[in-house]
Amino acid sequence: MYLKIRTYLIIFLLAVFSAGCGVYSFTGASIPPQAETISVAHFPNDASLVQPTLSQRFTDELQDMFMRQTNLTLIEGVGDLHFEGAITGYRTEPIALGDDDRARMNRLTITVRVTFLNEYDQDADFERTFSRYYDYDSNRSLAEVENDAIDRITEELAQDIFNQAVVNW
Repeated sequence: MYLKIRTYLIIFLLAVFSAGCGVYSFTGASIPPQAETISVAHFPNDASLVQPTLSQRFTDELQDMFMRQTNLTLIEGVGDLHFEGAITGYRTEPIALGDDDRARMNRLTITVRVTFLNEYDQDADFERTFSRYYDYDSNRSLAEVENDAIDRITEELAQDIFNQAVVNW
């Protein structure tokens, strides 16, 4: 008898706490309850230095971020939440010089311009530039670190964009 009452109480509390404004997930995402779909247009690489796989890798990572952290359905075209933009920067530069004026560290920086449209909350719409970087020892070539650097940077960029679009902290 006690176990049955406790079970009903837990179900009731879960129902009460899950009801509210919008859909809320354990990731902190706050999405309008009527939103069901998301679309991510292909992000072309408009940077002056083009890395051949970056465009697809970034687009895939942004799509995957939303698939992992929300219940939205990914569609072609324009979804209830829609992202588009372009990769506008891909550069490497020395950041730390030694006593002999030679670079000790280099930095790979990737910049993306993003436009976000929220069909149900136009106040959440934005157009913004996001940038992330990866530092590496100058004794290593970009070719040696590039895959790991791109993986890390695209994941961080996707998380930044996710947070800007749907995390209302």
